[in-house]
Amino acid sequence: MSNQPFVIERIFDAPVERVWKALTDKEQMKQWYFDLAEFKPEPGFEFSFEGGKDDRSYLHLCKITDVIPLKKLRYSWRYQGYDGISFVTFELFGEGSKTRLILTHEGLETFPYNNPDFAKENFAQGWSHIIGISLKEFLENTAVKK
Repeated sequence: MSNQPFVIERIFDAPVERVWKALTDKEQMKQWYFDLAEFKPEPGFEFSFEGGKDDRSYLHLCKITDVIPLKKLRYSWRYQGYDGISFVTFELFGEGSKTRLILTHEGLETFPYNNPDFAKENFAQGWSHIIGISLKEFLENTAVKK
């Protein structure tokens, strides 16, 4: 596996504040991402969730490492019982009434290469769906909730 991070960039028809809230409000996150027990966009905050495909589920263990409100959210991403640690970074750029989001998932090469579930292609497929479809539909087709 190459050491190149996975990067996806999308432009949403929603202001930065709306995208930031979707990324950091646990009630909104469960509508497009994962249903987290708790989430606080604060460095050091730890959260976890179950996720996977088919009959295999993995406990994801994450810890927020960097927060710049309305601009950047970064957290570690690892799996209980497996070697490796990666980092997910969401960066937001306002473009008028739209927002450019760049997601970078780095460190994928640290996961066990002999487990096909950890193949870079699976992360690419997952993030493409989460960011390109789920988040887009949530932001652009859901009435704004205060």
